[in-house]
Amino acid sequence: MMGMKLTKENKQQLVNELQGYFELERSEEIGTLAAEQLLDFMIEQLGPFLYNHAMSDARKTVLERMQSLEDELYALEKPVLGGKR
Repeated sequence: MMGMKLTKENKQQLVNELQGYFELERSEEIGTLAAEQLLDFMIEQLGPFLYNHAMSDARKTVLERMQSLEDELYALEKPVLGGKR
């Protein structure tokens, strides 16, 4: 699986969020480089779990839609008269 790529703007926003979190919740300041490294680590470690969960959700949704489509197709079938021509 290829690594997740963030736009420069998205990465900067997340870095700012991490810095804000550390400042607010931990009363610590972390620099931009440290926040970027932490973000990269989190993406690397959490990414596969989040990706697999999203795939499971997508699979469930597709299966539900397929079942619904199958039901709709059965509803479209025409009745067959028993042997009469």
